[in-house]
Amino acid sequence: MAMQSPLDFSVDQKSKNLHLDYVDSINDANEKDQADYSGATAKTDPAEIRLVRKLDMRIMPIMWAMYFLNYIDRNAIANARLNGLEEDLGLVGTQYNTCISILFVGYLLMQIPSNMLMSSKKVRPSLYMSVCMGCWAVVSACTALTKNYVGLVAVRFFLGITEAPFYPGALFLLSLFYTRKEIALRISILYSGNIIATAVAGLIAAATFATLDHKHGLKGWQWLFIIEGAVTFGVAGLGVFMLPDHPLTTRWLTPEERQLAHDRIARDTVDSEESKGVLAGLNQAIRDPRLFLLAFMQNMHLSACGFNNFFPTVVGSLGFGDIITLVLTCPPYIVSGICCVVVGITSGRYNERTWHITFSMGMAVVGYIISCVTLNKGGRYLSCFLFASGAYAVNSVILGWVSATLGQTPEKKAASLSFINVVANASYIYTAYLYPKTDGPRYLTAMASNTAFGVATIASTWVLRWWLQSTNRKIRAGSIPGADTEVLYAY
Repeated sequence: MAMQSPLDFSVDQKSKNLHLDYVDSINDANEKDQADYSGATAKTDPAEIRLVRKLDMRIMPIMWAMYFLNYIDRNAIANARLNGLEEDLGLVGTQYNTCISILFVGYLLMQIPSNMLMSSKKVRPSLYMSVCMGCWAVVSACTALTKNYVGLVAVRFFLGITEAPFYPGALFLLSLFYTRKEIALRISILYSGNIIATAVAGLIAAATFATLDHKHGLKGWQWLFIIEGAVTFGVAGLGVFMLPDHPLTTRWLTPEERQLAHDRIARDTVDSEESKGVLAGLNQAIRDPRLFLLAFMQNMHLSACGFNNFFPTVVGSLGFGDIITLVLTCPPYIVSGICCVVVGITSGRYNERTWHITFSMGMAVVGYIISCVTLNKGGRYLSCFLFASGAYAVNSVILGWVSATLGQTPEKKAASLSFINVVANASYIYTAYLYPKTDGPRYLTAMASNTAFGVATIASTWVLRWWLQSTNRKIRAGSIPGADTEVLYAY
């Protein structure tokens, strides 16, 4: 067997390197050919596909469970109302409505500081979010100990503070690990936890009231808060081990997976900028005018979803008894959850937002109008399916759009998501007063307002689409210095 000279080896190695460079250039060209209008490409690397599958299996189940319980605990008060909460605590007039809205005062105060803290890398998100969950579990369970209006207001305020870090924090974590084409589906899966929670909350409450009311000296609504708080506290312990931290510091990823998780998001970021700290990220977000349009859009969307805290009351306007009413709240939310995931899948697959929001909110508007114009039981119950499915389906699309449009740095992304969530959730403070008992059974003021909110959501969507199209034209023309002409804004 002939010995290979060093010169031959060098030539062979150069040939191999040239071959690899040639293959890489072909792959890059193929990726460009497969890229859509915004430069986003589908996954083809087996390692990346395995990584995303691993992320899905570890992140999504625990986040879904946490968000499910987040809404179970928050909205238990709506079902407790049907078991005599108002009478037992002596609530009169709009005091119940104030107990609903006060939660969002605490909720709004903590969101931006919480996400800034998470993006600073001074805390482990997995530990931080799990501790916050344990705290809200305890506060929620303490609702069973309240004796009057003042006590209920205090508990609801602190429940808002302790629940505040979870949802904007979850959105931020998802945006750190999933690309523009992937994130809408993941947010829709996460948001289905909210929808399914609202769907089954009535069933859980009905079972609790039927079996535990007046047992051991406690009313059914008190048992409801105790049981749900205890389950939430248990799940919080699992979050410490299952939630991720940042891509380069997540303990259950291998070193190679951590680097790949970081690199693929960096490649997918439009108009990427160098990170300059938490306060700089907040400043970047505030100085971007698109932030305020997206905040208005999400505020209008959540204003149109204000029926959430009053859904048992709205369904109760059909004239059935308490148990039947609680059971009837379930089917519209089951259908809503399915629609939410379907919209998330198609929005991600086609990297499209505008038409998805337009058709979904359009369906919701039709539902609101039906609810305004008829007292027919069948028609009103059908309207519940239409407005719940259409309105809820929009959430993941808008929030995915925020991440894709305002994600130039992790700090800006975190600040943008929390700011928009704050502005959007402020809607629950005033929408709580759109459903006074005196407006039943039609709730004309609320449903007419929801119609207007839905139309405003659609209008702002088209304004943003035209804005981003104009920006993309400037990027292609080289009018925006330093912008990557191959990675454009998605609309």
